[in-house]
Amino acid sequence: HESAHAWMAENRGDPTGRLMGRISMNPLRHADLVGSFLVPMIGVFTGAPVFGWAKPVPVNSSYLRDFRRDQLFIAAAGPVSNLMAAAGFLLVYKALIFSGFILEMLPGIIAAPLILLCQVGVLLNIILAVFNLIPVPPLDGSWVLIGLLPPNLAVYVDKIRPYGFGILILLLMTGGIGYL
Repeated sequence: HESAHAWMAENRGDPTGRLMGRISMNPLRHADLVGSFLVPMIGVFTGAPVFGWAKPVPVNSSYLRDFRRDQLFIAAAGPVSNLMAAAGFLLVYKALIFSGFILEMLPGIIAAPLILLCQVGVLLNIILAVFNLIPVPPLDGSWVLIGLLPPNLAVYVDKIRPYGFGILILLLMTGGIGYL
């Protein structure tokens, strides 16, 4: 997801993510001490919702040719990468399920976890794509919405950015995220 943001930023003219080594499938390059470790562990040990985040890919807007359009593409790249991953897991799942030959060659001790991995991969990536498209800052959906709205309306979405994380926590804690 974050690597896709960095790749798209590079594609739109901003080398910042590449220069920071963020066009990488290595999860450690994207790990955030608080968002990737501390917050999820607090959720696990307290019974609160378990969620987290990766270190955001910085984008230097001075490199972008058309800030609104390019930012929309950069923001959408993350959720699109999740949908592509879901499609990949689904293809492998379908190949395993509908090909008796493959299942006959794999013992159950290998086939069952592989099938489960594919099922979880599809579900998790669809959830991440949809969640990230919610138009509340700091989620990608807020940048997509800003790119789609006329500039005079996009200003209002940008004005809630300082309160976005609080709004997001409130939605998660109250279950309001389910309605979105």
